[in-house]
Order: sequence, then C-alpha cells, then structure tokens
Amino acid sequence: MRIRLPPQVVALRMLVAAVLVLTLACSPFSPMPGMAMAAEPSEVTAIDILLEPDETMLRHAEAVNAEHLKVFPKGFALDAAHRPHITLLQRFARTSDLDQVYAAANKALATHDVRGMKLQAFKYYYIPTKDMGLSGIVAKPTPELLKLQADLVAAVAQFTVQTGDSAAFVTTPDDPIIDPLLIDYVSNFVPKSVGEAFSPHVTTGYAPRTYLDKLLAEPFVPFTFSPAGAAVYQLGQFGTAAKKLKDLDIK
Repeated sequence: MRIRLPPQVVALRMLVAAVLVLTLACSPFSPMPGMAMAAEPSEVTAIDILLEPDETMLRHAEAVNAEHLKVFPKGFALDAAHRPHITLLQRFARTSDLDQVYAAANKALATHDVRGMKLQAFKYYYIPTKDMGLSGIVAKPTPELLKLQADLVAAVAQFTVQTGDSAAFVTTPDDPIIDPLLIDYVSNFVPKSVGEAFSPHVTTGYAPRTYLDKLLAEPFVPFTFSPAGAAVYQLGQFGTAAKKLKDLDIK
C-alpha cells in the first residue's frame, strides 16, 4: 500500500534536498576523487599564428620524427598535440581579446596568396638543451613570407602583452611547469625572431645531440612545399602547437 505523506513533510524534504545541493555547489573543499573541477582560464594565452604545411612537408617531417623516436622513445610524436607547422608569430595575448586576434590575423592573411607560396626546405637544424636537442627542417624565407609575418606582427600588436607564465600554455599534470627558456623565447619573439632574424622551420622532434649531430652531417636533399592552411594555436611545452584555437582563412 502506498503511503501518502502529509504536505508539510514533503515540503520539508524538498527544502533539505535544496540545501544539500546548494551546500555542495558552494563547498570550498576539493571534490571527491573522480569529480572534475573546471580550471579557471588564464588572463593571458601563449599563441602561435602559424602555417600548416602540405603533404610533401608532412611526409618528410613524419619520417624524421619516426627515426627520432627509434633512437629516443621518450621524445614526442607528431600528433594532435604536436602539429607540424611553420610558426609566423608567437606572442602572449590577452585571452579576452582572442576573437579580435583572429579577426586581425584574417584581415592580414586576406592580402596574401598563401597557398600559392613556394617554399624550399634546405637543411636540418636543432636547438640544443644540455645533451638533448629540439630538431627541425628549415625553409628559406621568401619576400612574400617576410611581408606576411610583418603584417601579422602589426595586426595583432595591440592585443598582446609582454610576457606570461605557465598558465598561459597548454600543460599536463605530469609536466605543469613551462621551461623558462620557452617563456623568454615567446616574450622576445618580437623583435628577436622576425624579419631578418626569421628562420621558418617545421619542428621534427626531440632527440640526443649525439644523434642529431650525425643527422646534420648527412646530405640534405632540398624539396619544395607550400602552405595548406593557417591557424592560431595555443603553445605547449617545447613550443609545440598543442591546442588549435582557430582555423584562419587563406586564399
């Protein structure tokens, strides 16, 4: 037999349930294991405005990366969190202004025939970090590429700040602190890595310097490739394109 509770009891139970829900929602304590907490967005985002290479460059970069991983399996693969790309501009931008950054970048790109660019890859290189190195394939800068970079620098300048911290980057629980050298690199990308100092390249992996020295000593067969797309990414450790924020329009 179903027992009908007095209206006063029903109302009391509903009040207690509501109080419990409100208490849990406002609790200052950490959630129970397995419960997710929303991370507060950083006021600053480390961005990379970049070109995505065509299949020709992707094949070469992935082949080099595969060899790196054979030698040093703890390195990183060229996957969704480490997209092969050519950096045009790295800056710290105000997170609240990212939509304006995208619009300004699109406006700058609209005046360039990006897909029509012909870029020549001509050598390997690496950036040393103690006994390891971050390697890449270098392309020759062209007047068109340099003009595009200059236009992007000018277009987004008003939305940038001088520097940021680890919170501006994509990090993981196992690697939550960004290398200070990377923060310094992004902070000083303009003026240290633009114009005559610009070295367009596609990063290919992380490996011991002894192995990379041998790689650089090998003959490099030049090849031509073109950009296939453009995007804004959030940077991760090693300066990787870790998280796509926005696809950009190119012609």
